[in-house]
Amino acid sequence: MDDEQHIGGAKARLADSAATLARSGASRVQAALAWIDRVDPGTHRRIKGLRLVTAYGLAAALGALQDVTQRVPVGVSVGALAGGFALWASVSEARTTRYESTRDLAVLCIAAAFGALMFTLFAPVCREMGRGGAELLLVTGAFFAGYLKRFGLTGAGIGSQLYIGQLLAYGMDLKPGVSWAILIALPIGMLAAIVPRVLSGPAEHPAVLPALASEPAHEGYAISPATAMGLQAACGALVVVLVNRLVGLAESAWAITACVYVVATSAVGTAERVRRRIYGTLVGVPIGLVCLPLAEHWPLVVWVLSAFAMIVYAMALPERYDIACGAFAFVLVVTLAASGVHSVSLLAARAWETLLGGALGLVASRVVFPLRVVRE
Repeated sequence: MDDEQHIGGAKARLADSAATLARSGASRVQAALAWIDRVDPGTHRRIKGLRLVTAYGLAAALGALQDVTQRVPVGVSVGALAGGFALWASVSEARTTRYESTRDLAVLCIAAAFGALMFTLFAPVCREMGRGGAELLLVTGAFFAGYLKRFGLTGAGIGSQLYIGQLLAYGMDLKPGVSWAILIALPIGMLAAIVPRVLSGPAEHPAVLPALASEPAHEGYAISPATAMGLQAACGALVVVLVNRLVGLAESAWAITACVYVVATSAVGTAERVRRRIYGTLVGVPIGLVCLPLAEHWPLVVWVLSAFAMIVYAMALPERYDIACGAFAFVLVVTLAASGVHSVSLLAARAWETLLGGALGLVASRVVFPLRVVRE
């Protein structure tokens, strides 16, 4: 009888333990699902992520066709240019109807091509100034990325695309003699960006920009909030140029880019974006460095992971800026490695200089015409 009671008690305890584990597992699953819901609040984000990947892949494929490559100088990648135009135009575009989206995507690609042409034409003169001369052109793009937000969603996208075009031309070291490649990349990028958006149909949801301050940025100065944001980004970028000229930075353009994109509609918002960007970079870069062996031996796997990370990037924006930055930092590290850049010191420099640019953007938002939070 005692043995039966002992066995029965053991069964009861085992059943209780199993029930506890089941409840614990269920709670963990619910917590994970809740986290996914916060990262991906709607199907339209996943659709946009797939659209980004499709646009870049289509542009890169069309730009690599022999009929295209034979018309441009050796060493200039029309596919990379067109892919950059299409990808970031798709990121900035956020309209509801196919007509409005098509119009905006065309305008945004034109803005990127204009930025690339501007850099290509004026870079030789700026390079004569020595170290940091070419980066001075990026300072102009940094200003417009902030200032053009005064014209709403499309204006913000145009400003960003002007800077992206300059950045692409800077990264490829384009010369005036290869301007023809930019003009070839433009229609390819437009086509690659527009076709996926037309196919995605009415599933897209419009984005809502944060409200700009309705008061002057600083007492005694009649300056608009958009102008203040442009000056904040430009001043931070100019400090990066000066630091690069004095001590030398391996990847100063990455610091300038971080400075441009952390500037928000208020000093508090900028501080929040900087904090989230730091968190994302500190997570995404180490994961990318761990995956470097994959990039060397199985580049196809890396490109698949990068595509998935870009989908996560689109899902997380704009609410989870930290996750978006982490996903994009991972993409940058592994795609550079897959393209042949395996220097850990160089990849790490891009990481810490990104943090430097974010810190300078934060300082600029506090010092250069600081903006107050707008209460809706």
